Amino acid sequence: RIMIMIEGIFVEGLIYGIMVLGVFITYRILDFPDLTVDGSFPLGAAIMASMIVNGHNIFFALFAAFAGGVAAGFVTAAIHNRLKVPNLLAGILTMTMLWSINIRVLGNRANLPLLQNHTIITDIVAYTESFIPAEYSVLIFFFLVAMVIKIVLDIFFRTDMGLTLGALGNNQQMVIAQGVNINMMKAIGVGLSNGLVAVSGAFAAQYQGFADIGLGTGIVVVGLASVMIGEFLVTSNRIWVLTLRALAGSIIYKAIMYLGRYYGYHIGLTPNDLKLLAGLLIIICLVIAQGKNSKNMFRRWKNDQA
Repeated sequence: RIMIMIEGIFVEGLIYGIMVLGVFITYRILDFPDLTVDGSFPLGAAIMASMIVNGHNIFFALFAAFAGGVAAGFVTAAIHNRLKVPNLLAGILTMTMLWSINIRVLGNRANLPLLQNHTIITDIVAYTESFIPAEYSVLIFFFLVAMVIKIVLDIFFRTDMGLTLGALGNNQQMVIAQGVNINMMKAIGVGLSNGLVAVSGAFAAQYQGFADIGLGTGIVVVGLASVMIGEFLVTSNRIWVLTLRALAGSIIYKAIMYLGRYYGYHIGLTPNDLKLLAGLLIIICLVIAQGKNSKNMFRRWKNDQA
């Protein structure tokens, strides 16, 4: 049972880690608090499930899910840029509209099962079952997928466009002074973020065996908690470390949730309390981060006095 739990922690941690990488782009790279992810996660799941059920190629369906997430991000960026709506409200508007769109994509249903259909996961298991146990083949597959996405992001953020996105989050006025179209850059960053979130949703639907309209509820909290947990593992400004700790934070977050789910009954916790646990994790991370900042400021002040 313990081995099954550990395998589930790592698989789900890697699947949701793709979403955490998307949240990391908006919250840490762009400094753009984006709630679109609560809608783009189930959007990716809905697109993937609907296309699989209708007999489309599974890899084309995965690309369509990514494109749907990018489009959702573009809508949020357009509302923010063109209508001068605050980024937080722009994300809420898109997330709200996506609820209706996701229902439409699912065929006016709240849930679409995939248990009788071929998915990427069932194909991977079928191809490797002769020499690798199913649970390990799924784990290896998602590890490779997460690592490929991580490496591609590492390379992207070393390009001129990636460096510009990073500069935009740190000093917007400097980027404007360089003659860069910041509206376009925001659209690219938010679009890429939500594209990754949608891909994560597409994989989550296949792993769980269904797409559900409620899959994205509170997903932004999961992403934020994972990003913050990862930041306590190691301090670095190198992009490959930042993306790695985002993935590690996702796995640790899933481990905490699994422990809360399986052993929380000893202290009266139920599955209904997991959202409360996630919120408390973020609050604890914020308190610790503020404590670290205060300690560093005091240390600098003490050095200046000396």
